[in-house]
Amino acid sequence: MDLLMDGFATALTPTNLFFAALGVLLGTAVGVLPGIGPAMTVALLLPVTYNVSPESAIIMFAGIYYGGMYGGSTTSILLNTPGESSSVITALEGNKMAKSGRAAQALATAAIGSFVAGTIGTVLLVVLAPTVADLVVQLGDPSYFAIMVLALAAVTLALGASKLRGLISLFLGLTIALVGTATGQARLTFDQPLLADGIDLVVVAVAIFAIGEALWVAAHLRRRPLDIIPVGKPWMSREDWGRSWRPWLRGTAFGFPFGALPAGGAEVPTFLSYVTERKLTKRPEEFGKGAIEGVAGPEAANNASAAGTLVPLLAIGLPTTATAGVILLALQGYGIQPGPQLFDTEPVLVWGLLASLFVANTLLLVLNLPLAPVWAKLLQIPRPYLYAGILFFASLGAYSVNFQSFDLALLLVMGVLGLAMRRFALPVLPLLVGVILGPRLEEQLTRALAISQGDVSTLWSEPVAVAVYLVLGLLLAAIAANALRRRPESLPAAMRQDAPADVMER
Repeated sequence: MDLLMDGFATALTPTNLFFAALGVLLGTAVGVLPGIGPAMTVALLLPVTYNVSPESAIIMFAGIYYGGMYGGSTTSILLNTPGESSSVITALEGNKMAKSGRAAQALATAAIGSFVAGTIGTVLLVVLAPTVADLVVQLGDPSYFAIMVLALAAVTLALGASKLRGLISLFLGLTIALVGTATGQARLTFDQPLLADGIDLVVVAVAIFAIGEALWVAAHLRRRPLDIIPVGKPWMSREDWGRSWRPWLRGTAFGFPFGALPAGGAEVPTFLSYVTERKLTKRPEEFGKGAIEGVAGPEAANNASAAGTLVPLLAIGLPTTATAGVILLALQGYGIQPGPQLFDTEPVLVWGLLASLFVANTLLLVLNLPLAPVWAKLLQIPRPYLYAGILFFASLGAYSVNFQSFDLALLLVMGVLGLAMRRFALPVLPLLVGVILGPRLEEQLTRALAISQGDVSTLWSEPVAVAVYLVLGLLLAAIAANALRRRPESLPAAMRQDAPADVMER
């Protein structure tokens, strides 16, 4: 408790309070704009914040994350266009509420639900993260290696509909991570001295998110102005409160644990929350026509998952979402490595960050309730102007990392890769996790084999490593069983064993 109080002393300094408010505002603004999520915003701001203290920068990034998770609900409700993938479920009932003249109530329950879930999630984060760190610090290199392998597999195989696309994305990320001379021998440098130190992670993040998205939007640009539903004064009646508070709590219960899991994210818990509320409601006839429970529960699950994401990020150093991956890059840019030692080596930063989450959550509620109509007006910015600005700041940020024009060429190449990934529906998270965890995976493997003098059996010499491999085996078995179960459905009728006799004869 004393450490948390010290964290509040850090978070409530005028400078850090300013950065928290700035992060919440930026996060909400970019969450409102479709296609511009918190991951892109943090990536764009990475080079800019290197002259800011680590505490202030990370506090601002966390505010962007929380704000972005909320901001996506605004476009879901007003435009039926989710700003974030985690806000897709909110659009089902939120937009119906808006079309029936209840946009203000939908936005209000989303904001208050985000506050409730974010606060409860942050309390759980404060309680669990140090405990997890204390347990993890006792692990050896084989266990760390196993955990990272599980993270790579889970993020790749459990994310998205296509396992092949996930594997391709992971392969691309691991390939990018191989570039350089980290082992003393040049790998994939193509005799280019500027690639000897590898490809800067900031350039990769900015290119994949910002440049790739800008090129994709340019290829599908719509010049027709958006039709925005007017927003009244956000308020909720007593009946709205009565129908919302239970979904807020249930959504939080879904969101936090899924956020802490590799590849858990916010999409699954928001869907589970919606399904649960649909089953438990006393007004089933309203679902599909604008039920407030269908907005309250998923939005709570959405923000609770953001708090859950920070548990493995801070305690183990594992990012479970794209935004968490970019925040990890920011910490590494300051020479700070998240993991079990972080709570001992950087107590001011960690506890200042945890305390700032309470502050950011409060600011999110105070600022977003009255500013909902303002956020709606951001949607009227012409897309050419918006993405031209993004391209400018992305190029400026990439150049400022090393002040080399070569980085601009790399930015363009990686941006085209980002465009291709969107074209062929390749998930971005496996690539980012591969780039981040690839070198660390190699380091843990090398160290474990060096200590055991090349004995491969050391990789399963610790109980935790064995348990992790068992979980990995169960994951692969479940995926294989699911694929085999679906396979007969995809076969032609003549090839199915249960096909009618006349079909088999033909």
